[in-house]
Amino acid sequence: MTVGAAFAGMRRVVPVVFKAGCPDCRGRFELAASALRLAIGASSRTTFYAFTCPGCGAAVRKPAGERIVELLTGGGVRTLRLHSTA
Repeated sequence: MTVGAAFAGMRRVVPVVFKAGCPDCRGRFELAASALRLAIGASSRTTFYAFTCPGCGAAVRKPAGERIVELLTGGGVRTLRLHSTA
């Protein structure tokens, strides 16, 4: 099989970017999936995403509902599953 045949029909992959805002500096920007982290906990209070603001360097942590979790995981954001110690 030739290289051309092996890759026939494949399309170019466009990197996923997410729009985000910083509550500290009020900057608005786009982040690659690699710039975000998602933590999924046992409740909505322990499920969040985090990133470092490219404008001011602040550590930003925001709650993530079901739809946000779905979008971030589908976009390739690294995910950490938190386990309860109970």
